[in-house]
Amino acid sequence: MEKWVKDLKTLVGIQLSARQVAAFQRYEDELLEWNSRMNLTAIRDREGIRTKHFLDSLSCILAFRDRPPERLIDIGTGAGFPGIPLKIIYPRMKLTLVESVGKKLEFCRHIVQTLELEDVTLLQARAEELGQDRAHREKYDWAVARAVANLPVLAEYLLPLVALGGKMLAQKGETA
Repeated sequence: MEKWVKDLKTLVGIQLSARQVAAFQRYEDELLEWNSRMNLTAIRDREGIRTKHFLDSLSCILAFRDRPPERLIDIGTGAGFPGIPLKIIYPRMKLTLVESVGKKLEFCRHIVQTLELEDVTLLQARAEELGQDRAHREKYDWAVARAVANLPVLAEYLLPLVALGGKMLAQKGETA
């Protein structure tokens, strides 16, 4: 974990507090434990979790460093990425996690309770329906997603959720 903390500071410019390091360690331990019983993510080793989940999630910070989100919605969160790592960094942020698969959302609920994260809403829903829901349409300053759909479709899912002046962030690989 020490190397990852140093890498995070170098690559993203974030120095974690001892409490944040402990939260990421607990998150990692819980993910490994739950993943041994059910398929939450294909990544099943500590190094992979740290780089492909935690570091990748926290790279979002580079997009909103000057103005951290006040209300963020994470569409297709899976095992909580990128929303929960961002919540660990920005504890005052209001976070909504959206996942259509019940077992993944149950893991997210467990992590939110285990880490005692506040102002987190968990929704079992489909992204394409949420943009039509008045409770969520144009309510967020940031809408984020990883590996949910191709970019044009993802834009259709995310843009209805952001308020005027809000932004969407689609974390996509080079071939997306």
